[in-house]
Amino acid sequence: MHPTVLQVTLRIAQRSAAPRRAYLERVERLAARPRGSERLGCANVAHAFAALPGKERLRIVAERAPNIGIVTAYNDMLSAHQPYERFPQWIRDEAHALGATAQVAGGVPAMCDGVTQGQPGMELSLFSRDTIAMATAVALSHDVFDGALLLGVCDKIVPGLLIGALHFGHLPCVFVPAGPMPSGLSNSDKSKVREQHAQGLVGRDTLLQAEQAAYHTVGTCTFYGTANSNQMLLEAMGLHVPGAAFVHPNTALREALTRAAVRALLAIVPGQRRLPIGRLVDERVIVNAMIALLATGGSTNHLIHWVAVARAAGLTIDWTDFAELSSVVPLLARVYPNGSADVNEFQAAGGPGFVLRELAGAGLLHADVTTVDTRGMPAYLRVPELARGQLQWRDLPTASGDATIVREASRPFSATGGLRLLHGNLGRAVIKVSAVPDDRHVIEAPAMVFDSQQALLSAFAAGQLQRDLVAVVRFQGPQANGMPELHKLTPPLAVLQGKGFKVALVTDGRMSGASGKVPAAIHVTPEALAGGALAKVRSGDVIRLDADAGTLEAKVDAATWAEREPATIDSIQADDNAHGLGRELFAGFRRNVNGAEQGACSWL
Repeated sequence: MHPTVLQVTLRIAQRSAAPRRAYLERVERLAARPRGSERLGCANVAHAFAALPGKERLRIVAERAPNIGIVTAYNDMLSAHQPYERFPQWIRDEAHALGATAQVAGGVPAMCDGVTQGQPGMELSLFSRDTIAMATAVALSHDVFDGALLLGVCDKIVPGLLIGALHFGHLPCVFVPAGPMPSGLSNSDKSKVREQHAQGLVGRDTLLQAEQAAYHTVGTCTFYGTANSNQMLLEAMGLHVPGAAFVHPNTALREALTRAAVRALLAIVPGQRRLPIGRLVDERVIVNAMIALLATGGSTNHLIHWVAVARAAGLTIDWTDFAELSSVVPLLARVYPNGSADVNEFQAAGGPGFVLRELAGAGLLHADVTTVDTRGMPAYLRVPELARGQLQWRDLPTASGDATIVREASRPFSATGGLRLLHGNLGRAVIKVSAVPDDRHVIEAPAMVFDSQQALLSAFAAGQLQRDLVAVVRFQGPQANGMPELHKLTPPLAVLQGKGFKVALVTDGRMSGASGKVPAAIHVTPEALAGGALAKVRSGDVIRLDADAGTLEAKVDAATWAEREPATIDSIQADDNAHGLGRELFAGFRRNVNGAEQGACSWL
């Protein structure tokens, strides 16, 4: 093992010793109880299984057959989740054939960030993660299940399901993905049309045609954003059936992998083989997820989400841990927006199995962890296929299937990972550098301050941004308005960068997992509304963003900086943030949420 990986892992374990011990004690206490059908009162049991056919009730009560709870994020608003409509029946059939039963325990909300980008609904997005965690808890609160299958793919949904499952850490759990859509219009061509539209060179009809050609059928969006990063991380954590991440929906292989998830769960439910998810997800598994994120240039959103996931398991990680790992983890994949390939091409070139194999071979992955597959992490270094109708796994070739997409650890795209930590008098922030050209890693320019993303878009439309600038977009943190993604800012800033201007974004908000070639210091913490230094910045202040040195500074003399009164959010904007499209219902989240580096958790 690489010494830095070991050092970070040990530090996390030591830092987390007391909360992790308390968490595991709760897990073991609950896991030691009798089964639900034996422990609950007769009326409780009757209610739990009244809707099952008589033979199924007999299995659970008399034959003590395992009962699987299904928690599903199915809806047909999300292309990625529409395939889940058929999964419960496959699961029931497979469970029945194996002498078990399965029930849909509950559904969780699942919103599409692609629909809500730039809209008020996006201000509910981050908080939907904790809502999903609570909905998972409601589903499993009936306390009659021997294990759970968790059906979800996209941005906040997988972290929410995982947080919820870890609060039921005494249950064995397996995640069940649904897979990406086939490739349509390439992500790079789609982005070009977006930039043309931002400049007024093409109209709405052309833009809509391009967007519909890119997002054209069922399955996950094909760029390597938060949704597909979720799947990579779950593979690295051993919480999927091996290789299940990027197999298309509506294929025989996808159905076979879904049925295999039932077999995998039932293998870790009984007796001595029982493997609760709370025991499985330890500090080594969390570090594996962090390393997989860095090695593939994955979504910046996970510097928030996986902090929250770790906390749900009694573990404490921070951005310094990510930064130290990033200094030794090589970048092994270039998938859009870090390259031109989409996730289907990534899968064809070797996919998660290839990346994990290279990391393990380089001593950068804890290969000795326990996984939901009883074969352990070695099973995740292979790829699934159907041979004569039977599911099997084959070894990957030694060499990459396409060295422009994935590479061996001995010849990476970069010697360090795709994410960097920034710090300075503006606070702490993160930047995704894997897609940023080397000559844009350092930007020093006058600030232009905006208190909303719409203000920046309006200034761009009015031609007021034709210069070198650092766009400071503040009052976008969790307490202010739920920390929306600001992905709508990417096209205009990319246009300015394309014209040769030095351009960067600094914000206490989030960018999409699709954040790309424009340098962006995001998640600045403390946020402006909570006393963060962004509230002191004035238009005209020179800001220096140095991704190489890891600094983020307002070049203002210390005395002037100390004397400045922080700006405050105006009453109109504050009122707008609090009302309309359900935002009133999330007031408690805004009041109670902690900072981005602490996971933006609302339950602590």
